[in-house]
Amino acid sequence: MSRSTRHPVPPRRPATAKRLRRLGAWPDPRVYLLRHAEVLLSSLGRLWRNPVASLMTVAVIGIALALPTGLHLLLENARLLSGGWDGSTQVSLFLRREVPEAESQRLARALGERPEIAESTLIPRAEALEEFRALSGFGGALDALEENPLPDVIVVRPAPGHAAPEEVEALVTELRVTPGVEHARLDMQWVKRLYALMEIVRRGVEVVAVLLGLAVLLVVGNTIRLDIQNRRREIEVAKLIGATDAFIRRPFLYSGAWYGLFGGVAAWLLVSMALWATGGPVQQLALLYQSQFRLVAADAPTVLALLVGGALLGLLGSWLAVGRHLRAIEPS
Repeated sequence: MSRSTRHPVPPRRPATAKRLRRLGAWPDPRVYLLRHAEVLLSSLGRLWRNPVASLMTVAVIGIALALPTGLHLLLENARLLSGGWDGSTQVSLFLRREVPEAESQRLARALGERPEIAESTLIPRAEALEEFRALSGFGGALDALEENPLPDVIVVRPAPGHAAPEEVEALVTELRVTPGVEHARLDMQWVKRLYALMEIVRRGVEVVAVLLGLAVLLVVGNTIRLDIQNRRREIEVAKLIGATDAFIRRPFLYSGAWYGLFGGVAAWLLVSMALWATGGPVQQLALLYQSQFRLVAADAPTVLALLVGGALLGLLGSWLAVGRHLRAIEPS
């Protein structure tokens, strides 16, 4: 029997995360998070120790982020205001003259129960004739008529959630073939123009947001580049004692994230101040038109998206700058 048979080699145990942490090959998550927290606070302290330069950078980022945010809120307020205009969209259904009034009332009630219709009002032919007599001034000529030439009319108002031009046109197409309906009339030109204008504004807001987002990347990247140049000696010494690129890169990335986050806060404050300054005149103008419309401020999801978006833009800008300039610094 061979020696290897008498003394078999025990199988190697798999390297678990706990054993790797004990051997130093796997970092402890608590230590890892503690180091990141220290760098996060130290980068914030560095910004605090340079208040003038930091405030200037934050102000530029805030203005760049405030412009698309303000345009977005302007578009949202325009949509809310147009909701009242959409409510004035009406479809007039002219019924056949042989349809009795009881059948017209039944049809009006049936249409009013549909979810895409907010209100359905029947105007009987007798009431329509009296209204035409009062408004037209042809009372004598109408008295000479042997019978009422006007039909029953059902005025249909689409529901607010179904007031888009394509939905209203589809509704009119369906109502035209309803039994008893002779003609359906709808004027949608002004609604189409309104929605087309709002779509142009929305596309413009997206373009402006992309351009100003690139501007934020450039501002943060240039700021981080200057910070890297100012700390060149410190980076060279850190590389001489064995610091990795990830360790050196970390404080610059957090600085960029802080710049973006504070820029988002500044943008929110600027937009809020602009809404507060213009809210009074807008409300007075709305009262002249017997409207209770008020400007709507940024809601919580919009503010959260602004802050997170600003922080991500700052992080991305700093990452691009650090990745480009840090490789060029090597200890001599």
